[in-house]
Amino acid sequence: MPAELIRLYEENPDPDKIRKIAETLRDGGVVIYPTDTVYGMGCDIMNLRAVERICKIKGINPKKHNFSIICADLSNISQFTKMIDKSVFKMMKKGLPGPFTFILEASNQVPKILHSKKKTIGIRVPDHNVPRMLVEELGHPILTTSINDEDEVIEYSTDPELIFEKYEHLVDLVIDGGYGQNIGSTVLDCTGGEVDVVREGLGKLEDLD
Repeated sequence: MPAELIRLYEENPDPDKIRKIAETLRDGGVVIYPTDTVYGMGCDIMNLRAVERICKIKGINPKKHNFSIICADLSNISQFTKMIDKSVFKMMKKGLPGPFTFILEASNQVPKILHSKKKTIGIRVPDHNVPRMLVEELGHPILTTSINDEDEVIEYSTDPELIFEKYEHLVDLVIDGGYGQNIGSTVLDCTGGEVDVVREGLGKLEDLD
């Protein structure tokens, strides 16, 4: 069955549509949604089959891939990570919600398929109402991975209608939230003694000082 395209913008997202999309996630669906950076593809982290589906769509080896999850805020991240250093938590409070991914040590609450041999997990709290409201409605985080384009010049697809055309027969639902960015989040590895910049993206490091 082809995917459904749902228009849902950041300003005052329709709660009924949010409920419907969360239900799709709960049922093991794969959804494409807008964020504060590039469009993301995600599913319920507790649904193993849905996670495997995303790995297949994206050609990911789950044992080697560094997965990230979207949380609604910082209040429940301690459930999914081990003890967070005070200085790292301070940075997270400054940078989130925002275009940063913080790689932390995963707790036992994170399904095994989601942490690579390193046992780490990326934490994302986008500065965008739609994914945060979906997480709140679902009741726990969603797995997130970026929508890449094969064309290296256009690294990320920004037009939701083109994204829909490309993934219509691969996912269950595409949320049209208007044009997305074409720069990913800034990824920071906080698992060592010092914070290591894995990828420079939309998030500015000086905003974390």
